[in-house]
Amino acid sequence: MAQDLSSFSMMDLFRTEVENQAVVLNDGLLNLESDPRNKEKLESLMRAAHSIKGAARIVGLDAVVRVSHAMEDCFVAAQEGKILLTGDGADVLLRGVDWLGNASKIPEAEAESWFAGHQSETDRLAADIAAVMNQSAGDSSRESQPPQVSAKPAPDSVSSREGTESAASERNSNEKDRIVRVTAENLNRLMGLAGESLVEARWLQPFSNSLMQLKSHHTRLTNLLGQCREDLAVPGHGGRLDEIMSALQKGANECRQILTDRINEFEVYARRTANLSNRLYREVIASRMRPFADGVQGFPRMVRDLAKQLGKKVNLEIVGQATGVDRDILEKLEAPLNHLLRNSVDHGIESPDERVARGKSPDGSIRLEARHRAGMLSISLSDDGRGVDLESLRRKVVEKNLVSQAMAGDLSEPELLEFLFLPGFSTAQTVTEISGRGVGLNILQNMLHEVGGSARAINRPGNGMTFLLQLPLTLSVLRTLLVEIAGEPYAFPLSRIERSLLIPKSQVDLIEGRQFFRLEEESIGLVAAHQVLELPEKDGCGDEFAVIVLGDRLNRYGLVVDRFLGERDLVVRPLDIRLGKLPDISSAAVLTDGTPALIVDVEDMVRSIDNLLSGGRLRKISREAGKVQSTIQKRILVVDDSITVREVERKLLESAGYAVEVAVNGMDGWNAVRAAAYDLVITDVDMPRMNGIELVSRIRLEPALKDLPVMIVSYKDREEDRLRGLQAGANYYFTKSSFHDETLLSAVEDLIGEASA
Repeated sequence: MAQDLSSFSMMDLFRTEVENQAVVLNDGLLNLESDPRNKEKLESLMRAAHSIKGAARIVGLDAVVRVSHAMEDCFVAAQEGKILLTGDGADVLLRGVDWLGNASKIPEAEAESWFAGHQSETDRLAADIAAVMNQSAGDSSRESQPPQVSAKPAPDSVSSREGTESAASERNSNEKDRIVRVTAENLNRLMGLAGESLVEARWLQPFSNSLMQLKSHHTRLTNLLGQCREDLAVPGHGGRLDEIMSALQKGANECRQILTDRINEFEVYARRTANLSNRLYREVIASRMRPFADGVQGFPRMVRDLAKQLGKKVNLEIVGQATGVDRDILEKLEAPLNHLLRNSVDHGIESPDERVARGKSPDGSIRLEARHRAGMLSISLSDDGRGVDLESLRRKVVEKNLVSQAMAGDLSEPELLEFLFLPGFSTAQTVTEISGRGVGLNILQNMLHEVGGSARAINRPGNGMTFLLQLPLTLSVLRTLLVEIAGEPYAFPLSRIERSLLIPKSQVDLIEGRQFFRLEEESIGLVAAHQVLELPEKDGCGDEFAVIVLGDRLNRYGLVVDRFLGERDLVVRPLDIRLGKLPDISSAAVLTDGTPALIVDVEDMVRSIDNLLSGGRLRKISREAGKVQSTIQKRILVVDDSITVREVERKLLESAGYAVEVAVNGMDGWNAVRAAAYDLVITDVDMPRMNGIELVSRIRLEPALKDLPVMIVSYKDREEDRLRGLQAGANYYFTKSSFHDETLLSAVEDLIGEASA
């Protein structure tokens, strides 16, 4: 079906023509450099320039006619073998393409004054193009170098482009509605589905008529029942009863038949409308999609020009150009991918001499790929350059005071690469116009946060770098994990969740007042979702926690929810702007049963958890829910070689109701825990025969004792001593000079609860 252009002005048609033909000119000129005698490419280039010339003549833009005509002559000369369009000649023609694109964006009312004000620039460009066309056949074997040809746009050209783009931007910002392109095939399918929807909607009228008929039968039955009741109340009227009962039976049968027929029809209708709605919905979503190629068509030109400016040769391969991408996501991708490509060309790809010295091809390679994977849009950008020098990166991290020298030495490769995404962080030694300001990856990070995506870097030192981006297929529909918190549904974007799992309460440990569980050799702190969202706590039950693992580049947390409700595709609905930014919430959706659900802003929630931790306001999650209380007194073993300390701790704990036994050194304590059962061990560090660290280590290595809570109370107050104790397996580490009676008792209750349970 042809596109309806009746509402387009002649200037609108001209702009559309230039926009379409500029893509042909750009791609053709770039491809021509590797195959300058390709007759097919030259033919398409000539036709593109000819089409622009014709369109410009119709709208009366003589300057555009002049430039496009000069370009057309160049392509004709190349077809005839008089010139080769490579090197500087291609640069001049690419300048012409840029100029045509800028000229087409000038508002119609400003066109005359703009062309008059840029007459000298137009004359210079036309002269440069003519100089390319006038090369002799003998000069075609080498790159033409006309006096005024330059790979860089002339100053007037730059200023005019900036003015044009500014005017276009201002014009677009004033437009209330965006103009989008939909293919004829999309429109055909949408029209077909709309027609089917209309037909299906009309089916409801006879169904409504059947219900009215049923209502009439029901009224008649009600009247008959009333007559029956009256006849039964009057003696001697029993003869009419059989007649009335027969009529009642007949009416009931008719009602049942109508109901059966209509129910069967309604079930068929429900299935048809569900299928139709699903097809219509998917077709509308498809109409929002654009091929990946639409958003990256300028990249080959940019990479080519940038590489030439840096004295490099770089080949850009774009894979998956037909992959469908939501038009909003495609627009947001352009700037981050532009920065990543510039970084690859500038920092990643080595100079030809350096590459040859390393045994590589002198030409560098960059691969940009887009594909759909597991319900997400996956984009990878990789190069075969030098990669990132991890030791240099480690030094840069220390120089910027992001971590200490000692901590930097312990950072793994993935942890080091995470610093690349910080604002203003760059590994470049100098800042240039091309790159080195450290904003590229931060722009990427901001975009990912906005759309709910993620990224990671893979480094191959000496062999290149890869960036992997995971983004939602569309911003209008979100794949989520639906959960229940305080009796209400909440949705978490699946792309922002690391794991969802059920944790037995017996596997939750307490370390220095915080609850943790182990996941892949890492301790993950537990946080109650109802506390973060400031909702009432639900009574605990069962033996498991429903946990969502989420986090940012620095921390991971286990968010405890009431229960999982399953995965859902939700249509995202923005919140009323009058509400402002709701803490921890990004948007909303309506479930299939009409229930509203809030969609969680995961990054905002992670910041809220950080604030709870930094403010010391995090409450523990009850591990005792559903358990029957008993009156068994809890037993504590105090291990210390100082009789004074032993007695002080014993009396304090006994006054709180605990049963306390003592051991005079580490070996005595070790023998005690193997001979009797205790709920808690409190130990010193420096003791004869066996110190406290050794005691804790032995307890953790003993299968029957490995879950026994242990607290260290020591005079050693250095941070490395505290870490040593915790690493050995202690749940708490106190210095004897820093805690008060209430502090010790509070920690004991955290670990084992009150004295009687």
